[in-house]
Amino acid sequence: MDKFRMIFQFLQSNQESFMNGICGIMALASAQMYSAFDFNCPCLPRYNLAYGLGILLVPPLILFLLGFVLNNNISMLAEEWRRPWGQRGKDPAVLRYMFCSMAQRAMIAPVVWVSVTLLDGKCITCAFCTSVPVETLGNASNPGLSQGEMKRVLARIPCKEIYDGQELIANEVAIRYLRCISQALGWCFVLLMTTLAFLVRSLRPCFTQAAFLKSRYWSHYIDIERKLFDETCAEHARSFAKVYIQQFFEGMSTDIAATHCHPPRKTPVDVGEAAEKLLGITDQGTMNTALKSWHRCKPPLHLHLPALPSANGWAGEGQPPTHPPAPRKETAAYYSRV
Repeated sequence: MDKFRMIFQFLQSNQESFMNGICGIMALASAQMYSAFDFNCPCLPRYNLAYGLGILLVPPLILFLLGFVLNNNISMLAEEWRRPWGQRGKDPAVLRYMFCSMAQRAMIAPVVWVSVTLLDGKCITCAFCTSVPVETLGNASNPGLSQGEMKRVLARIPCKEIYDGQELIANEVAIRYLRCISQALGWCFVLLMTTLAFLVRSLRPCFTQAAFLKSRYWSHYIDIERKLFDETCAEHARSFAKVYIQQFFEGMSTDIAATHCHPPRKTPVDVGEAAEKLLGITDQGTMNTALKSWHRCKPPLHLHLPALPSANGWAGEGQPPTHPPAPRKETAAYYSRV
């Protein structure tokens, strides 16, 4: 369990690098999935287009949604977007930055899938084989074929074993023509995505540097605040359970001692340390109220520091006086000895 806990803490501290690695693995997996995928075009006029475009577009959509599912920040973004306004306002720029950051990582695997698919050319060949210009590449002087029969023959171009229209257009000519168009579209898509990524990653901070830094800072703050809140709740729940269970067994031991005339054991020292971590929240109702208050009206982000005394009293007119911090135990013990 300690090893798993260390691995989990390492992943939490290096979450951004971990997500980049996950996106890279998904990109490689998408390319490997396509190479292992058995592409079988139906070679029917009504189904070729749906099958080809489905293979081209549906897996990228699945990979895009999977990239959001594997990102832990999607729940944090949804919680921040749906939470009540409360005492702390919600900055739309921070939410947009968080969503764009997650979308950029989630887009890696779909872009790889579409690029590999277009460069391979099978989907475009299957989807648009009935649109081959027979007048330019083949023999359009066959008057015995109607428009429907010609589409039926052209739909069999991806299936060499059942293609029977060599007198209309050669199978290899049509496949080369469609694959050339598909590869051209693939390289254009790669160039477009690369240029877009360059503009997003490098040029956007140059125009709105202050807004970019603000959004980046508060997005990190929301993530860290949520993690610390979960850790504090887990520590409080552990201390509460420890003290409660200890008190339960102390009560049971008292009853047993009263029955058998045995003195009850003393309370361990660590239970007192656990009780100090409860911070005054020692019952279920108070804890539920605190959790509801945190969700409904988060406190404003303002640290109330103790004001410094000046010659005319407290520094800062109009501010309520604050109580000085309690003296440390060592200082109090020192003055008691003196």
